[in-house]
Amino acid sequence: MSKPLTVSIPHKLGRDEAKRRVAEGVGQARSHLAAVASSMDDHWTDDRVDFRVVAMAQTVTGFIDVQDDSVTVEVQLPWALGLLANKVKDRLQSKGTLLLERK
Repeated sequence: MSKPLTVSIPHKLGRDEAKRRVAEGVGQARSHLAAVASSMDDHWTDDRVDFRVVAMAQTVTGFIDVQDDSVTVEVQLPWALGLLANKVKDRLQSKGTLLLERK
């Protein structure tokens, strides 16, 4: 395993609205990954969702922690996908920011 990839995304939505949007985003991700993932699990505990995705014989685990003014995403990539860590981090940052922008 490579070292964890961590992204912190600030927001001004408040914890409840940010959590609602993150939950919606997790559902959208599940739909997009359904074609390639052999297994997808997520479990909410308070304001944190832990997830595990298995796709193409690679397992990705992590969590999303929703706070009052930010959302922290930590992803543990397997070694093979660790080579793409910068692209994954950029994608998480941009998609997360879009998800949490005030609408």
